[in-house]
This record gives sequence, C-alpha cells and structure tokens, in this order.
Amino acid sequence: MDHQFPTLKNDLLLRAARGETVERPPIWVMRQAGRYLPEYHEAKGGRDFFEVCRDPEIASTLTLQPIERYAGLIDAAIIFSDILVIPQAMGMTVEMVDKKGPHFPDPLRSPSDGQYAELMKRHVDVSKELDYVYKAITLTRKKLDGRVPLFGFTGAPWTLLCYMVEGGGTKLFKEVKTWIYKYPEETKALLQKISELCVEYLALQVKAGAQIVQVFDSWAGELSPSSFKTFSQPYLTYIAKHLPLRLKEMGLEPVPMVVFPKGAWYALDAACDMGYNVVGLDWLHDPAEAVKIVGDRPMVIQGNADPGVLYGSHEAITKVVEEMVQGFDWHGRHKGWIVNLGHGITPFVNPDDLKFFFEEIHRLTKAKA
Repeated sequence: MDHQFPTLKNDLLLRAARGETVERPPIWVMRQAGRYLPEYHEAKGGRDFFEVCRDPEIASTLTLQPIERYAGLIDAAIIFSDILVIPQAMGMTVEMVDKKGPHFPDPLRSPSDGQYAELMKRHVDVSKELDYVYKAITLTRKKLDGRVPLFGFTGAPWTLLCYMVEGGGTKLFKEVKTWIYKYPEETKALLQKISELCVEYLALQVKAGAQIVQVFDSWAGELSPSSFKTFSQPYLTYIAKHLPLRLKEMGLEPVPMVVFPKGAWYALDAACDMGYNVVGLDWLHDPAEAVKIVGDRPMVIQGNADPGVLYGSHEAITKVVEEMVQGFDWHGRHKGWIVNLGHGITPFVNPDDLKFFFEEIHRLTKAKA
C-alpha cells in the first residue's frame, strides 16, 4: 500500500523502535493532539467527540496540529481517535459526556444479562464498522507528506472490558472485579473475542497507512500480578503474535508494535517477552531500574516523564529530562529509548511548557563533543 504515500523524510522513530542505534532519541507524547491546544477547540467547534472521530477530515486536522505547532521537535503523529471505538463496533452505545468522560448507558452487567450472549455470537465486521478510522489514517498519511511516521492504536482487551462492564471510568472497579472473580471463564471468552477484533482492527489500520501501532492497556495496574497473568498478559501476547501473521496474510510488511501496560510495574519483565518491539513505561518506573530489568533483551523503552511536571517550573522540567537522559543511559547506549510522557498530556497544560520539554530533550541528548 505504501506506493500511494509520499516518501518518509524522518524515519527516526521507526529505526529506534526496531532497536537500531540512532543519532538522538525520537520524541512524541500520548494525547499530543487534544484539548490542551487552543487550535483543537477551534477545529472541533461544538461537535460531539465521537462525531469528530468519525469525520476523517477533522480527525486528520487534529492529528496534524501538534506536528505543525512543534515542527522539527517531535518525530511521530498518532491518529486522532479513541480506544472505545471497538465496543462501539461490537454494538454497544458509548457517549462522551462533557467534563465526565465516556459513558455506556447500557453496560454489561453479568453473563446472564442477555447482552453478553448477543455480543459473543454477533459477527463484528471491523472493516465496515470502523471504516472512518482507516479513511482518517489514509488522509492523514497524505497530509503528513512524509514529515513523520503515523501511529495507529487500539485499547487492550482488559482495558476495553473494564469500560464495557463498568460503564465508564471508575475508582472502585467493582463490576469488572466481580466478573473476573465470579465469572472467570465468561470473562476469558469475551477477552478472546476482543483480542481477535483488536488484531483485525490494527491490521486494517496498517493497510490504511499506519506505520507503527500501540496497544493501550490503561487499566492494567488495577490487576494483581497473578490476575494480570490470567486476564491481560495472554491477550496482549495474542495480539503481538497474531498481528504480524495477519499482516503477512494480507501481503503487508510487519510494523513495530508498542505495548503500554500502565500501572503494572510488576509486569515489565513479562512485557519484554510478549513479542512487542517497544514497552511503554508510566512515571512510576525508575528509568535506571527499568533498563536493568530489560537487560540485554532487544526491547526498546518508551516514556516516562510524569505528565504533571508540565504544570511545574522550567527548572523542574529540565530536572526530569536530565533524570531520564541519565537513567536510560542515553549517552552510553544511543538506542533503546523513545521519549514520551508516562501517560497522556493532562488538560490545562500550557503548550509552550510542552515545547520547552521537547527542546530540553533535544538539548540534553545532543552528542557530546
């Protein structure tokens, strides 16, 4: 499919993701296209969030905003979309409630509530249901004109399940904990179905023009180490194993794959053996400790500044950057690190403070004379 797209001028991120030695660490940040940018609100206007995701023209405009604002400072774009498009494709209603976040009016309550059986037997055609995502990716690749590579992404099965049964964000995780401890077999069957959809969804994103993909397991840290091994790890591993196979069937080259098991600090060792090229770290990891755990495995680390530092002084930002540069042993290794925050940018960040973060990365990772 690549022949229809302009040549990639900056492939730094793709080289780093494959574990190659690079001249500087590539940079991008989660939620780099979003509500902290004044231009986001102008382009979005009064439209509903999911309406924006479903409009390839606006989704591509939003995807490009940080690339344009931070030209020459960042090394990847990530398609403007949402992890909850998969439950929508499965037939569930998801609304984005202002100042509250996602809401499922009719969440899954138990395996006997009727909706579970329907979901399990329904044939979900992600090529048809999520066509708007692929159109946005293709349009964005063209508009990018080879400036930087484009990320596709999906939510991880465990995290999607959390939303589907909780009905939105939660602090207690009462419903999903009921599922895993009361209905473990039904839970696993649903996680498997979601995993298969994730593989197909990512493969179609690559076909549409995504050059690297990330699996967001945002709620991984809610699982105990043994529950993670049962309800998250097997499904993350399934995606890493089956996506390259599916791409091969489609006559497409494999792409680098990133896994982000947020909060599951205990799972870093396991994440290095799941089949991904890159593991995303949140800010609860000590960089030097993480490098030690990875050891001599060819795993690339992505992360992991506390997004909250962007509310701080420039001195505080510099200090966090220095700690990462040192902890990830950049000047000793010149590989194995993609710079990111430990999670998405939070609202009310001043875009100029994020710019300073990027500039400090460039300054402090320059080859020493």
